[in-house]
Amino acid sequence: METRTYRVEGLSCSDCAGRIEAAVGSLEGVSDVEVSVNTGTLTFCVVTPAFDLTPVEKIVADTGHTLLTSSSTPRRTGGSFLAYMLSGMETRLTVLAGGLVVLGLLLSLTALPVLVRILLYAGAIVVGGVPVARSAYQEAWLSRGLGINSLMVIAIVGAMLIGEWSEAAIVVVLFSLGEALEGYAAERARGALDGLLALAPPVALRLDDAGLATEVLVQALALGDHVLVRGGDRVSVDGLVIAGTSAVDQAAITGESVPVDKAVGDEVFAGTVNTYGSLTVAVTHLAEDTTLSRMVALVRDAQSRQAPVQRFVDRFARVYTPAVAAAAALVAALPPLFFGQPFWGPEGWLLRALEMLVIACPCALVISTPVAVVSALTKAASEGVLIKGGRTLEALGRVDVFAFDKTGTLTKGEPVATDVEAVCGHDHSDGGHDHGLAYAAAVESQSSHPLAQAVVKAAAARRVRVPASEGVSVMAGQGVTGSVNGRRVTVGSHAYFDARVPHTDEVCRRADELADEGKTVLLVGCEDDVCSVVAVADEAREESAVAISELRAAGMRTIMLTGDSRGVASAIGGHVGVDEVRSELLPTEKLAVVRGLAEAGGTVAMVGDGVNDAPALAEAAVGIAMGGAGSDQALETADVILMGDDLRQLPRIVALSRRTNATIRANVAFALGIKAVVFALAVTGVATLWMAIVADVGASLVVILNGSRLRS
Repeated sequence: METRTYRVEGLSCSDCAGRIEAAVGSLEGVSDVEVSVNTGTLTFCVVTPAFDLTPVEKIVADTGHTLLTSSSTPRRTGGSFLAYMLSGMETRLTVLAGGLVVLGLLLSLTALPVLVRILLYAGAIVVGGVPVARSAYQEAWLSRGLGINSLMVIAIVGAMLIGEWSEAAIVVVLFSLGEALEGYAAERARGALDGLLALAPPVALRLDDAGLATEVLVQALALGDHVLVRGGDRVSVDGLVIAGTSAVDQAAITGESVPVDKAVGDEVFAGTVNTYGSLTVAVTHLAEDTTLSRMVALVRDAQSRQAPVQRFVDRFARVYTPAVAAAAALVAALPPLFFGQPFWGPEGWLLRALEMLVIACPCALVISTPVAVVSALTKAASEGVLIKGGRTLEALGRVDVFAFDKTGTLTKGEPVATDVEAVCGHDHSDGGHDHGLAYAAAVESQSSHPLAQAVVKAAAARRVRVPASEGVSVMAGQGVTGSVNGRRVTVGSHAYFDARVPHTDEVCRRADELADEGKTVLLVGCEDDVCSVVAVADEAREESAVAISELRAAGMRTIMLTGDSRGVASAIGGHVGVDEVRSELLPTEKLAVVRGLAEAGGTVAMVGDGVNDAPALAEAAVGIAMGGAGSDQALETADVILMGDDLRQLPRIVALSRRTNATIRANVAFALGIKAVVFALAVTGVATLWMAIVADVGASLVVILNGSRLRS
């Protein structure tokens, strides 16, 4: 079986999605049909790759939408609402119908015969009502249900039967206008994500063996090709810098506010901006596999996952609409049958029932959630945070406990030499002058151990001249020794020197002080003398303390979970300011801690590197992975990915989630509240048909604008 996914242009309502699902699902050779209103996509499985797409295109077209294939031209939604209204057939019919209604209303001020106005209104009903009637037919025969369009057709026909031609025409125009408004808002929200993908240029400057640059399509590049990225150009590929230095603005990928320095060996990402120097980049990912492409694909997938509140609203709307229709039928029938009230005419109960049918239209209610969710997910993605779906977005707002891994999450994940102190009793001018660092770097340069590399980097940072070493050997678990300038040099633990090399109480005292700070202490010995004390530590990220402080200020408890020793863990935990530190934990024990916190009634978010913390990330209500940019594993394992490794994004996405949840609640309450008010007015005979539809269109506009605010 082959799974296919296509964009459906203009899709904005669940009724339309249901009709497309039912019709496409009835085709031979098609299964597992799913239509997502949030993403505007149609997905289905076919038995054979030779499947003819024509029937599917016709079904989508019959619902008033367009199936976008490789040969299709998408409808542009970046302009004004008027431009959108003039760009499609159905929306142009709405504009024409609106013109006929306005003309009819203007003619009502003249002495022309009533028949002229009726003809204009009838023309508006036909022009604007044909798509509505077609959709109502599909609701009845394909979905086997009573939908929004069916209610509108009943209301319009009823108004015509009692002679309310102007009201019937106004209902047609306003309903069609509301549908167009929803489609415009949905396409704009989706278009913001397409704009992110459009950041990657379609062409690149490929270098040949002679170093000459030729412009080629990005899709024509192969792995290992060399690409020239000039100063001021957008980077067109994911790759490694093999020549040149520059600074690259990575805001589109990681959300970083300042350009990042790039040199040979550094990664660059498609869609970022090279600010000044030219770079030669070796291609490491094909166009369809770049970090930017994967980001957009993941966000689109996330948008298709409904939040629990959205699933509730959709279920509610399916019950609510026929329930109100049944109530309207009772309102039309019971007063005339049992209380002698009029049935026909402007004061009749049929008109009140028709008004109730119009009020029953759940457009504003149904669109109240997806607009807010899509806007919030797109906003987060534009700032370098991927949130995988409405469920995760909603859950983030309920989190009250944040659990953090230490190494690579709260810390930088690589040890650095924080202290290099001279304790030498003699002056070794060729080594002691640099606090023994030159001697230490000489022997440690022969080791790949992270602590050894920290010493070598410290020497390089201080521009220390490192002499050659000979006969270097590793003392398992204790250190390394070798010959430098004819002298025996040893770099080892404090315990090793305590047992073998005499040294002063002052050296011991200083080594113990550094160890109490959570640092790993190395002593450097030259012959029988201790030259230097070197302390190495995995430093906390600069932003860790800020992020922890803001989370605590927002009312959340913070816990650090680590496999490190108690001393190291306590030092880092105290530095960043977490509420609680749990150390010396295995991965399974981290999982048990997360599970215990959840069982105690907390909603737990676990923040880790997406690899070693996979069990705990999966157990948490929300798993948050660091290092998404360029990391396939992080992109796939977690619910939330911080592309730029910036923990300061955590308080922001929690605030975004809370804003989104509040916006959805406000939208639902407003949509239901406005209907309740107009419903009461209709029953008492105060409301009119056009008032009812204005209330619905107005409510749709309000919830759309309110939800769209989350993108700003």
